[in-house]
Parts: sequence; structure tokens; C-alpha cells
Amino acid sequence: MKLPSFQPRAAGTIEETGLPRGLIFELILKRIFLEGTTSIQRLADSTRLEFEVVSSVFQRFRKEQLCEAKGLVGRDYELSLTVQGVRMAEDAYRKNQYSGPAPVSLEEYCRAVREQALHPRVTHESLSENLSDLVVSEELVRALGTAIMTGGALFLYGPTGNGKSSISERLSRIFDDYVYVPCAVEVSGQILSVYDAVVHKPVPEQPPDMDRRWVLCHRPLLTIGGELRAEMLEPRVDEVTRICLAPLSMMANNGILVIDDFGRQHIQPRELLNRWIVPLDRRIDSFSLWSGIRFTVPFEVMVVFATNLELNQLAEEAFIRRIKNKIRIDNVTQQMFVQIFRHECSHRGIEYSEEMGEYATRRCAEFSPQGLRACFPRDLLEIISGAAAFEQRAARLERADLDDALNLYFAQ
Repeated sequence: MKLPSFQPRAAGTIEETGLPRGLIFELILKRIFLEGTTSIQRLADSTRLEFEVVSSVFQRFRKEQLCEAKGLVGRDYELSLTVQGVRMAEDAYRKNQYSGPAPVSLEEYCRAVREQALHPRVTHESLSENLSDLVVSEELVRALGTAIMTGGALFLYGPTGNGKSSISERLSRIFDDYVYVPCAVEVSGQILSVYDAVVHKPVPEQPPDMDRRWVLCHRPLLTIGGELRAEMLEPRVDEVTRICLAPLSMMANNGILVIDDFGRQHIQPRELLNRWIVPLDRRIDSFSLWSGIRFTVPFEVMVVFATNLELNQLAEEAFIRRIKNKIRIDNVTQQMFVQIFRHECSHRGIEYSEEMGEYATRRCAEFSPQGLRACFPRDLLEIISGAAAFEQRAARLERADLDDALNLYFAQ
């Protein structure tokens, strides 16, 4: 396990958490309120705070008659809120509905992001291996490797269906190390939820002596497409949970953020590019909370824009020029098309023949005079497999099956 240099150590006291005392009190009040009768250990597990921290808060609550002990099991108390404690918990819950793991301080989060910054080290051999389940040209491998080592944002552009999204998703394979991701971050008394189980993939075994408010994960890969809206670039309140969510760039920090189908989002391309012109250049980003408070965090994200639009449709030349890495993913050659067809047949357990590979290439070229696209073999074989499943027989790559698939797939 390749642990990062940043190591979050468990906080044994309230002061060592780096959090406001009142925030910890309110969080624990809400947890007791939601759980009803609970224990110090269960509170420690749900808030990810150390047992000693929760125990000291309990003693404070007990002294102020906010909670009462129901019994003692070993060194642990069974406890619940008093009437006064319930009233205070309800007030705290109305103010902020977050009741998950305790956050980390903004200062500690910024330090973690800086110490875990991306430093990719790729060679032609390693990058080719990471892309080995795709059929890509040597020229493309060289261009990608150069862009990764150069650093900065990356534009993948060209006709649709040639693997821009597939390549983007595989870039995370170049990293074989791990990073610590906080469950949440405290900013001026507000809690921003950062960890997302969809984006962040924890390693199976977490270090035993770490601060449990952090999760050791693979470097994140966050892919977002047409659903991207301007408000997702800023801290926002989830309409369902009423919990404050961190902006996309914070969730993807120390990893890769892929903007797929760039130019098809609710937000205009120029608006997005202008919003990130400073972060992409200076590696820092600034945000405003709904209370008006501003804060700054590192922007240690590899941003990949994948688009089938021409670059001059997305922004003015001066801005596009500032993004050094621009790689065109073009239609595939006939030789590559045959390789892809063979690969897709093998993946699906369909017998492949050179005769049918050449026939498929010729027919697809007839249906698509603008060029052969990498997605054609996969899509056609999916149709052939679907027809075979419907007819309750094994899928076969034969002329009749392929012709039927071609007629379904290509609009005339």
C-alpha cells in the first residue's frame, strides 16, 4: 500500500480536532436526537470522533442536564437526551441538517490537498498497458503521455464515437497511489460534505491509527456530462437532503475531473471556461458561501474536456491557446476498425472471421461515408446479441445478422 506523505492522526481532544467546540456539541446533540437511546461508542462510530472526545462532550452535557445516563456497560454509557436536550437538538437540526461524520478544518483540508498533489509519472510502456483494452494508435499514446507529463487541463476533441470518453475514464489508471479524502470540511461554522461513495473508492483496509474523519481512497475520478449546471461549481445545498455539498472541483481534488460531452451542458462553455481560467492557471480556487463568507482552496485537479465540437465553437482563440494540451481523436483507420471488431467479438464470445471483419468494415464505410468510428463494432455486436437473445439462440457474426443490425443502426 503506497500511503501518501500526508498522514491524519487521530485527535484525542476537542482542541486537537481543529473544530469549533460549539459545532462538535451540536453534531453530537443531533446524533443522540436521531438515535434516541445510544452509547458513547456508537456516537464515536457515527461521528468518526475518538471515544475520549465524545466522552468529554457527554460529561459536559450531563453536567448541563442535556442528557442522562441510562446505564453503564463496562466503560461505556447508555444515554439519551433530556427534554431540554431535545429542544436544543431540534434547534440545531433546524439550523443545519448535517448529522454525518465530523468534518475536518479548512486549514487541514488545504494542507492535505497540497501534500497529495498529482505528480504523474508515465512512460510509453506504462500508458500503453493502461490503455491495452482499447485499440489506439502509437501517435495517440505519445500525445497523451506528453500531455500528462506536461500537466494542466486536457482537451480531447473530434468526431463522436471514437473513444474520447473511454480514454478519459482510463486516465485514472496511471496513478497507483492513494489519497486521504475528508468526509466533510468545516468552513466558518458551515459543513461541506466532500466524500461521495460514487466518486471515491476506499481501499479495503484503512490504516488503524488514522483520524477516522478521513477515508483512504484511490485517486478520485469524477465524470460529469450534460447534467452539469453552473451551481455545481460552487458550494450548494442539496434540494432533497438539505445538506451542504462541496463543489465538483473539491470532490475531485487530487484526482481527475472529466467534463464529458463538453458544450452540451446547461452551463455555456464560455461561462465554464471563464469560471476556471484562474484555477487552471494558478491552481487555487475561491468560493463564496451563502452567508457571504469567501474561502480559498487548492485546485489540484486534472481537468479533461471531452467534446465532439470544434474548439472555435467553445471559446475564443486566446483562451483555447492557454490550454496547452489539445488532442484530436479522429475516425479510425480500416486496420484499426478490424482490430476493434475482433476485440469486441472476443469480449462477447462471438466467433470472428477475417472475411466477416472485412465485410463489416466495407459495409460500415458505405453507411458512413464521413468515416469509420470506433463505436460501430461495439454497437452493432450489441444489436446482434440482442437479436440472438430474442430468438433464443447463440449470437453469430454472419452476413444476414450483420445486415439486419446495420439497417437498424444507421438511420437512412
